[in-house]
Amino acid sequence: MTPPEPTVSPPLTWLYVPGDRPDTVAKALGCGADVIVVDLEDAVAGDRKDRALRATAELLTDPAPGPAPVHVRVNALDGPLAETEIRTLAGLPGLAGLRLPKVQGTADVLRAAAWASAGGPPDLYALLESALGIEHAFAIATAHPALCGLALGEADLRAELGVRDEAGLAWPRSRAVVAARAAGLAPPAQSVHPDVRDTDGLARSCAHGRDLGFWGRAAIHPRQLPVIEAAYLPSAEEIEAAEEVVGAAAAEEGALALPDGRFVDAAVVAGAQRVLALAVRRR
Repeated sequence: MTPPEPTVSPPLTWLYVPGDRPDTVAKALGCGADVIVVDLEDAVAGDRKDRALRATAELLTDPAPGPAPVHVRVNALDGPLAETEIRTLAGLPGLAGLRLPKVQGTADVLRAAAWASAGGPPDLYALLESALGIEHAFAIATAHPALCGLALGEADLRAELGVRDEAGLAWPRSRAVVAARAAGLAPPAQSVHPDVRDTDGLARSCAHGRDLGFWGRAAIHPRQLPVIEAAYLPSAEEIEAAEEVVGAAAAEEGALALPDGRFVDAAVVAGAQRVLALAVRRR
């Protein structure tokens, strides 16, 4: 069996930073997150939205504003600010992606892509934060070639659904994972864990998210980053098992069984390759 080519793993950590605090953004750029998300929406008060946009545009005039790529979460697409924000930022050389909040359907993605089209739309990420967005998850995921990923906004979703227990979010979470993978996108990252002091709860939640098929997580404080990374990195045992699978596949064509009884086919090898691509981060 010829193993697939090594896989480049998607980002594991996405750190949100308020766009109206340039000093905080500057510090965040070097904190070790895989992606910095400059937030123009929930983290910025209404009377500071203009300031946040100006500061963010100034930052993104630099083609390499920091060691990590910079994304921006704009304001709601059906509100008065998003069009100006997207048109202002889309062509700037330091922008790696736009995160679109409260996406309800394909029309939202198409509208955002049209606003960004002057310089060719950057990578777009749709945040599903409503029952309607969840219902339309696959259509949203396939709405435009620039749409590169889905994510959940669980605070708004909880409020709309009246969910009082984690079990109430099981189906929306799985729906987001399935829609993303069916569309050929990377697995979505988990929504933020709002208590920055609760590192034990964060670790448990990340372990559960990994079991559900999520890949990495959004954070709101740098202290959450190592907890997320540790939860999503493969263990030494997982790495050893993956190396055995890939080695066996390279030595023998077709499906095969390992000495311990594990069956190995192309899908198993692909999974092992993903583990090994991620394992590089442990070295």
